[in-house]
Amino acid sequence: MIYETVAAVDLGSNSFRLQVGRVLDDQIYVLDSMKEPVRLASGLNEDKRLDAASQARALDALRRFGERLGGLDKGAVRAVATNALRVAKKCAGILPLAEDALGFPSKSLPGVKRPG
Repeated sequence: MIYETVAAVDLGSNSFRLQVGRVLDDQIYVLDSMKEPVRLASGLNEDKRLDAASQARALDALRRFGERLGGLDKGAVRAVATNALRVAKKCAGILPLAEDALGFPSKSLPGVKRPG
């Protein structure tokens, strides 16, 4: 399916970014962008577990992104997790919360394994 409006969510180690664009004649024109400093990497302890404060910052940011993405089709949004989420142990428990906060399936988070 071809979408007129698309979005990308970058779940980085230091900040989360959202870019929303309109597709016109094989070009993407940026309509909106947001950046939230979540500092996930600083919330990883020596056991590679994310602390509660980092998880809260991440979920708050995803809720704000989700508000902006409210009218978009699920297929028009892609989220990509970078290193901090890929190396974090026990982060699979936060994925259902992240999915609810963002409003898009967490299967869009490559590199992060879901439980079970």
